[in-house]
Amino acid sequence: MEGLSGKMESYSWIGGIQNLARRKQADLSEKEGAQLLPSSDSESKPNKLARDLSLPQLVAIGVGSTIGAGVYVLLGTVAREQSGPALTLCFLIAGVAAALSAFCYAELASRCPSVGSAYHYSYICIGEGVAWLIGWALILEYTIGGSAVARGISPNLALFFGGQDNLPSFLARVYVPWLGIIVDPCAAILVLVVTALLCLGIKESSLVQVIVTAANFIVMLFVIIAGGYLGFQTGWKGYSVTGGYFPNGISGVLSGSATVFFSYIGFDVIACTAEEVKNPKRDLPWGIGLTVSLCCTVYMMVSVVIVGLVPYPAMDPDTPISTAFVENGMHWAMYVVSTGAILSLCTSLLGAILPQPRIMMAMARDGLLPTYFEAVSQTTQVPVRSTVWTGVFVAILAFFMDVSQLAGMVSVGTLLAFTMVAISILVLRYAPPDEAPDQEFLQEPIEIKEYERRRKATYSIVLICFGALILTSGASTGFLPV
Repeated sequence: MEGLSGKMESYSWIGGIQNLARRKQADLSEKEGAQLLPSSDSESKPNKLARDLSLPQLVAIGVGSTIGAGVYVLLGTVAREQSGPALTLCFLIAGVAAALSAFCYAELASRCPSVGSAYHYSYICIGEGVAWLIGWALILEYTIGGSAVARGISPNLALFFGGQDNLPSFLARVYVPWLGIIVDPCAAILVLVVTALLCLGIKESSLVQVIVTAANFIVMLFVIIAGGYLGFQTGWKGYSVTGGYFPNGISGVLSGSATVFFSYIGFDVIACTAEEVKNPKRDLPWGIGLTVSLCCTVYMMVSVVIVGLVPYPAMDPDTPISTAFVENGMHWAMYVVSTGAILSLCTSLLGAILPQPRIMMAMARDGLLPTYFEAVSQTTQVPVRSTVWTGVFVAILAFFMDVSQLAGMVSVGTLLAFTMVAISILVLRYAPPDEAPDQEFLQEPIEIKEYERRRKATYSIVLICFGALILTSGASTGFLPV
C-alpha cells in the first residue's frame, strides 16, 4: 500500500508539472483563413466582443497610450544626466529596439487575434504556468501604472488655478493626519470617469481617445513648430555648448537609450483589442507599426528642438519643455504645454485601464479566474464586470496611496511580457499553434475538477490583492525599502 501511495503521489506531481507546461490551441476563429465574425453577427454570440475598431482608432489608442506625460519630463533628465545633445540619437536607438518587440506583437496578434495579449500568446506557445505568471504581471503593471498616472493629474491642473492651495476642494490633495497619507480625490474621480466611459462601449471610448489624442498631437506640433522658429531666431545655442555632441561618450547615449525606451511602452495595448478589430490580420500589424513610427518621429523632433533651445546643463529636469519656452520669452506657451501634459495623462490612463479587463476575461475563459470575469454585456459588448472591478481597484489605489515608489514594478512587468512574446515567436517558428497539443490534452483528467480550479483561483485573487495592498501600503509609508 505504501508503494502504491508513493506512485500515486509521484504521478500527481508529474501531472501537476504537465499541467503547467500544457499549451492551449487557438480557437477556430483565430486560425489562418478562418471567417471572423463582424460586429452585427457577434451580438448573437455570448461573451463575444464587438468588432468595431478600424485602423485609425487603433493608431489613436496606441499613440495615446504611448505618448504619456513622461515625454514632458523625461527629456530634461536624460539630457542633463546621460546623453547631452545626443538625446535625439537615444530616442532613435530606443525606437529601433521597441520596433523589434513591436514586430513580434504584430505577428502574434495577427495570427492569434484574441483578447489577452502576451498572456494569450504565452499560453499558446509556451504553457499554462508561464501564461498565469504573465497574466498577473500584466494586471499588476496596468493597475499600478494607471494609479500612478491618475495621481499625476492634480499637480498639472494646479498650474491653471495658481497653485495646489487654490484647487477646488474636490480636486485638491488632502493630508489625513490620523492615517499619515495624502488622499487624491481628483485621481479617483478621473479613474471612475474613464471606467464609465469604457463601460459604454469600445466604439464610444475609442472615439474619445481619437479626439484627445488628436488634441495632444496638436500640442506636440506646436512645440515642434514654435520651438523650431525660436531655435532659428536664437541660433540653436543648445548645440554650441562645450563637450561636443557626445559629452558622456557612447556609454551615455546607450544608458540614455535604455531610459527613454520606456517612453515607447503602450503599443502593446493594441494587441489587447485584437478581438474587437474589424480586420485584425491587416489592421493589427499596421496599427502597431504606425504607432511606434509616429511616436519615434515625434520624440526625435521634440528632442531636437528642446535640446537646441536650452543648453543641456541648464535644462529643468521636471518641466524641460515649458521652461525652454519661458526662457525664450514665450511665457504663455507654458499653459499650452501643460494642457498637452494633462491630455497625455488622460489618454495614458485610458490606455492603462482598457487592456486589464480583457486580460482578466481571457484568463477567466481559460479557467484561471472565476467565470464571473468572463461575462460580456449584451448591450455594450464589453466586459463590464471586469471593467468595473478594475476601475474600482485602481481608483482606491489612486485615492489612498502614492504608488510612484512602486512604478519600477511596471517596468518589470513590461520587460517580462516583452521577453515572453519574443520567446513565443521563436516557439512559433518550430511549433506553430496548429501543432500545439490537441484540445483532448487540455480536457484529460487531472486530479482536481474544474470547479476546484476556479475556487483555488478565487483564493489566489484574494491573497494576491491583500499582498499587493500590504506591499503598497508599506512602501508608501516608508516601512519597506524601495
